[in-house]
Amino acid sequence: MSCLHSSIASSSVICVSPSSKLTSFCRTSRPRIHCAIGGTVAEPKVVSAAEPLLLNAVRGLEVERPPVWLMRQAGRYMKAGLSYQIICEKYPSFRERSENVDLVVEISLQPWKVFKPDGVILFSDILTPLSGMNIPFDIVKGKGPIIFNPPTTIADVDQVREFFPEESVPYVGEALTVLRKEVNNEAAVLGFVGAPFTLASYVVEGGSSKNFTKIKRLAFSQPKVLHALLQKFATSMAKYIQFQANSGAQAVQIFDSWATQLSPVDFEEFSLPYLKQIVDTVKQTHPNLPLILYASGSGGLLERLPLTGVDVVSLDWTVDMAEGRRRLGADVAVQGNVDPGVLFGSKEFITNRINDTVRKAGKGKHILNLGHGIKVGTPEENVAHFFEIAKDIRY
Repeated sequence: MSCLHSSIASSSVICVSPSSKLTSFCRTSRPRIHCAIGGTVAEPKVVSAAEPLLLNAVRGLEVERPPVWLMRQAGRYMKAGLSYQIICEKYPSFRERSENVDLVVEISLQPWKVFKPDGVILFSDILTPLSGMNIPFDIVKGKGPIIFNPPTTIADVDQVREFFPEESVPYVGEALTVLRKEVNNEAAVLGFVGAPFTLASYVVEGGSSKNFTKIKRLAFSQPKVLHALLQKFATSMAKYIQFQANSGAQAVQIFDSWATQLSPVDFEEFSLPYLKQIVDTVKQTHPNLPLILYASGSGGLLERLPLTGVDVVSLDWTVDMAEGRRRLGADVAVQGNVDPGVLFGSKEFITNRINDTVRKAGKGKHILNLGHGIKVGTPEENVAHFFEIAKDIRY
């Protein structure tokens, strides 16, 4: 069963079981919660109270509600400060903000202090490891990432070094350690990395791209060059995840944002094997570390994503949650997948969409989230409403 929040005040919970056709009532001081059958996940096990809600949900343990956090939940939409805007004025470079331990911790904790999400994600960027791999880059306001010397030949790829996070990005480890202490298991601390194909896309394209012609030209005309680059990223990102976990991350999300630019057959050659390699390597040293995979626009690849071995597949909003559950199967947890644009709607509209998503996800093994990062300009009061409704849900 899954229970959904209603704006109608009530002192009871109404749960209807279709199998028994009986209605039971549980007294509560919360607003009315309607329960509906999910039926797509295995029977939950007994909960571990010592662990954060998010970890228990991913592992299929008994939880009272779906955990909730938002991608890109720290940053520009928050009035809470103007504090983030003040930081940006003082430190205009994104890299400066994301490579300073004190700033990373402060920015990461801003939404935690205001909304108390069930996941606190590190403020960083998927391109952060590039400098440590001898790939010079910058992130320029208004332009995004810029790669100064995009590799095009095997000789260029030979210049790319294997990544050693302890040496290249010690500030990431230090920030995660501090976050873990600050959050104190009241939420899960999340790290993240970029997937090999997505990193390669940025690097080969020289930055963001609309058509991805350079990476596809390399893939289809010089596949050995691309495979060599992908292998370096796979080895390095596995190490990066292990480093983040050792430093305090309790779950790690892998962003393969551009893998969905590939056809299914090309995904199976240029993305899937490297994702699986990362997961297999990490699971050898951290078998209990939940790994989340997010690929925007992944509807055409959905059945292939669990083949990576990840614990959670994060769905974007273009996939119906019920259909996503069915296509992924019962063994993998899901995350998502409310359209970020919904947060520009009325509070009633936001409530209805949350209810619909949770109902379709069913009971357990679901992390409530957006289907993409929160948009700049999103009304902060609507974000507060999103968290309020989400936390009042009861299975």
